[in-house]
Amino acid sequence: MPKDRPFTFPDDPKPWKVLTREYLSRKFWYTVRVDKVELPTGSIIDEYWINEYAPWVNVVAVTAADEILLIRQYRHGLGQVHFEIPAGTTDPGETSLEDAAKRELLEETGYGGGTWSPLMTLSANPALTNNLTHTFLAEGVARVKDADPGAGEDLRLHALPFAELEPLIDGGGFIQALHTAALQKYLLMRLKRTGAR
Repeated sequence: MPKDRPFTFPDDPKPWKVLTREYLSRKFWYTVRVDKVELPTGSIIDEYWINEYAPWVNVVAVTAADEILLIRQYRHGLGQVHFEIPAGTTDPGETSLEDAAKRELLEETGYGGGTWSPLMTLSANPALTNNLTHTFLAEGVARVKDADPGAGEDLRLHALPFAELEPLIDGGGFIQALHTAALQKYLLMRLKRTGAR
């Protein structure tokens, strides 16, 4: 099966037909459109709202000392601070998702290098957003410079021993679902790879 569609079934629902499309905002951080759509059943939805974003990139970064690089930052939507993995959005003109992830890791943590591989691709909400989040695993990363996240971010870096990751997740240390899912997949990978946590 194709990698981008790992599961298909003969009775899968058919795509909707777009009858009209209107953009209400076209800004980098807020692009929103409203579609009028016709379902395969013939039903019409007059207003179906979609938020458009550039692809997002996340990194599960592990040092040679088996530490997980995590950041803490204030998130204004919820007005709270939680643990996250290094993450961001692709910049205009960036074509390599892995290079974008490497840039984000370096900017937010000052770490780089290591061995990189795709970990997973998820959607924050496939009903209402058009983009995907691409998470990479970076193993054996090392500090190469001071972090430089930019004026719009105020971050605190934490290098936690791997043994502390599962209790942190179980204890509610993360609220960002895309980050938690990636970390849980990494935990499963480690369990399969070593037979122990």
